[in-house]
Amino acid sequence: MSVQNLLLWLARIMIKKVLIANRGEIAVRIIRACREMGIETVAVYSEADREALHTQLADEAVCIGPASSAESYLNMERIISATIISGADAVHPGFGFLSENSQFARLCEQCQITFIGPDADTIERLGNKSQARNTMIQAGVPVIPGSKEALYEPEEAVPVAAEVGYPVIVKAALGGGGKGMRVAADETELRHAFCTAQKEAVAAFGDGTMYLEHFVQRPRHIEFQILADKYGHVIHLGERDCSLQRNHQKLVEESPSPALSEALREQMGKAAVTAARVSGYENAGTIEFLLEPDGKFYFMEMNTRIQVEHPVTERVTGIDLVKEQIRIASGEPLAYTQEEIHLSGHAIECRINAENPKKNFRPSPGKIHDIYLPGGKGVRIDSAIYSGYEVPPYYDSMIAKIIVHARNRQEAVAKMQSALGEIIIEGIDTNVDYQYELIGHPGFASGDTDIEFIDRLSEEES
Repeated sequence: MSVQNLLLWLARIMIKKVLIANRGEIAVRIIRACREMGIETVAVYSEADREALHTQLADEAVCIGPASSAESYLNMERIISATIISGADAVHPGFGFLSENSQFARLCEQCQITFIGPDADTIERLGNKSQARNTMIQAGVPVIPGSKEALYEPEEAVPVAAEVGYPVIVKAALGGGGKGMRVAADETELRHAFCTAQKEAVAAFGDGTMYLEHFVQRPRHIEFQILADKYGHVIHLGERDCSLQRNHQKLVEESPSPALSEALREQMGKAAVTAARVSGYENAGTIEFLLEPDGKFYFMEMNTRIQVEHPVTERVTGIDLVKEQIRIASGEPLAYTQEEIHLSGHAIECRINAENPKKNFRPSPGKIHDIYLPGGKGVRIDSAIYSGYEVPPYYDSMIAKIIVHARNRQEAVAKMQSALGEIIIEGIDTNVDYQYELIGHPGFASGDTDIEFIDRLSEEES
């Protein structure tokens, strides 16, 4: 260990109390990890979440405002105030809300609060997709051909599209979740797509900076989980296949991917580690790639937070990612080398949403009258719902995650079907039946999927 690293190690902190700046199942997940580590927890909640499970499980709970996210879970000043008043010395942002907000991370730093995640400068640098892309190009990580500079007008995009080749996709430089993205097959479509995507980006993210890439058709969405400590050690924990998506929102995730050979896994894993290392990254993060049928892969983006789908990686590696986040933020070195990471068996996760697939996936808030969630060997439920719980209409519709683990993919698929078939949630509509049919589809069972798979199913049914 170098002198600088030794000094960092000696200066490590002991986190005693964590404020969770989030809600729902991820808040419950973090509370459980902290409890096992002997760390006190503080929950924050909006007025709509007064009876939420995370407020009941935490050691303390602080109301931070009305139901609106802007006045509660996105209100930095109120969350920082709650942290200081409660005496918490660290904040875990979970995913969504402020988890990738560099301003919030910087506020934590200024108030001498440990932010459990990368530092503000790293979040800012990697949050700008155009800047992140250029960083990867310099590091030799494969990227999709596209614009090297930020784009602000349709006229700037036209020559770039001609160079990289149609079809192209216009994307917001800041943001995610499928907002500010449009595909164009020719110049006429490009001009219209650029303006539409830019307006959406301004409305959603307050920024009209755009970039353009060649549109890769029928790829898989493959992401690699990485861990990086403060001493320059970076490892990956294998991949997750997140190809089953609807409107750019993931529905099913699995690990390992049925599309990767050991050789390709090693190649993509090395690229992921390189991407994290050249970014000066610390803590848990995800490197996302698009994988073509011929085995070519391209860097897409890096998520600087814990992912919704992190449990599948935990099941195949046996590593608790939330605990690792806390240890890294405390200044501890990684406890694992790359050679010690092995993937065991197969894991699948299904997201359960309060929505009605038969009515164009319309959200279905309301009171849960009765509930039964499956169990048994190899079945894990991450959720914050209970009988009598009122699902509020103000937030994301995801109410649970079902995760299964088995010896191989065939057994995992069968176990997931069995688990989905047992679920009972009465009082609201859910996508449980939709997920059951999706997992049982021959295309999924064979592993022959891509990010357009669900779109094709919808076209066949219409």
